[in-house]
Amino acid sequence: MHISSLPGNFGIGDLGLSAFKFVDFLSETGTNFWQVLPLNPTGYGNSPYQGLSAFAGNPLFIDPRHLVELNLLKAGDICNPPNFPKQNVNFEKTIRFKNNLFSKAFAAFISLKKSPLLTKYDAFKESNQCWLEDFCLFMAIRENYHLSSWKDWPNPLKLREPQAILFFEEQHTKEVEFHAFLQFIFHLQWQNLLDYSHSKGIHFIGDIPIFLGYDCADVWVHPELFILNDNLETQVVAGVPPDYFSPTGQLWGNPLYDWEEHHQDNYDWWIKRIKETLKFVDIIRLDHFRGFAAYYQIPTNAITAKEGEWVIGPGLDFFNILQSELGILPFIAEDLGVITPDVIELRDRFNLPGMKILQFAFGGDASSDYLPHNFPVNCVAYTGTHDNPPSLDWYQNITGENERQFCNQYLGKSKELISRAMIRSIWSSVAKLAIAPMQDVLALGANARMNIPGTPQGNWQWRMKSGAVSKDINKWLGEINRVYNRSLDL
Repeated sequence: MHISSLPGNFGIGDLGLSAFKFVDFLSETGTNFWQVLPLNPTGYGNSPYQGLSAFAGNPLFIDPRHLVELNLLKAGDICNPPNFPKQNVNFEKTIRFKNNLFSKAFAAFISLKKSPLLTKYDAFKESNQCWLEDFCLFMAIRENYHLSSWKDWPNPLKLREPQAILFFEEQHTKEVEFHAFLQFIFHLQWQNLLDYSHSKGIHFIGDIPIFLGYDCADVWVHPELFILNDNLETQVVAGVPPDYFSPTGQLWGNPLYDWEEHHQDNYDWWIKRIKETLKFVDIIRLDHFRGFAAYYQIPTNAITAKEGEWVIGPGLDFFNILQSELGILPFIAEDLGVITPDVIELRDRFNLPGMKILQFAFGGDASSDYLPHNFPVNCVAYTGTHDNPPSLDWYQNITGENERQFCNQYLGKSKELISRAMIRSIWSSVAKLAIAPMQDVLALGANARMNIPGTPQGNWQWRMKSGAVSKDINKWLGEINRVYNRSLDL
């Protein structure tokens, strides 16, 4: 469950009381892991996979009550929030409300004379200087030009000409500093949650999207690391060919990496990115793992993803260097989609667990790799992911009678809720980890879907109702964790 899906009064889930209560729920039930989506600030379509930075945290997750505790806001500033919807995120309304609070808090912050908070802030800026200054500058320029893409900025800023950058910084010091302040508060709050989670024996699984959105600080700062033309525009973009999710494939539109350029400096940017992410989480899901073996390249002017071709990725060279830097690689390989022998070889060479999705299991026969009796130990089993419908919705919309019958036979369908039967099935498997979306734990349907792949709008909005975790759910999850010995730490 993503942070945005937590309940609360401020329009979107945050790093405050609900997050700590969720950790308590996990601890009480003997659940050891909480998996979240990418934590970066979001851009187009509010997607965590179209982030504005590979390094920064999403300020929308800042808990306003903590700002009151820090004496940066008054209690009256947050006592009457707008009447936000409780079961989904209205991003526009939430952004407007929170930005107003953040502006007030920043005004109080910069008026501080002597405070331990200022000392912590200086230390934060010092330890994050490899990305922070460029990101804050990017955000300030972006806002100055009405949130337009950096490709539409005046050429001197678009091309990062030193004189233009210096002049902008001098004219907009406060705006740049505002974003550094937000990142500081985000990191402060995340560290509090992380420390509390670890004290309860709960570990975080995070997510690194393989690709970045074009309108991203890192593409603006490091255009040489991407396949761009002389005008810094994409020549080819990312996506996947026709698959389970779409008959025309998925045209993501992300810029592709110039892997030869990354190789020249021993993947320095990637190493920094991964190390930074490991400050936030304990394990990383490597999104679209197959793209490291070979990635799908689509011409920028293509109408659909049918027109692409496969290109060899950085593969062995990349992971050898990562291993020399990190030692044991703390990764889960998202090995879904078109998987070829080279992808399997790369995954197994570094002993990375792949992913098994139970919703994919029943369209064939008993030999399916997605059926629990065929799981290897070194895998992570899921009922579904953020890209799938909740399992109840999936089951209700099975169109093939053979698929439904096989599913019923395999799960020993009884009066047990289908989502619970599916969770029980993967919990009882030999898989190293078994993970269920919170929507399945709560047995929710279509209205709780997080994302429909290939659709750019209307996603990432689901929120859990306050009080949704009943005593019955708490008891049931605790029992299956105990029965299937899932409460052991790795």
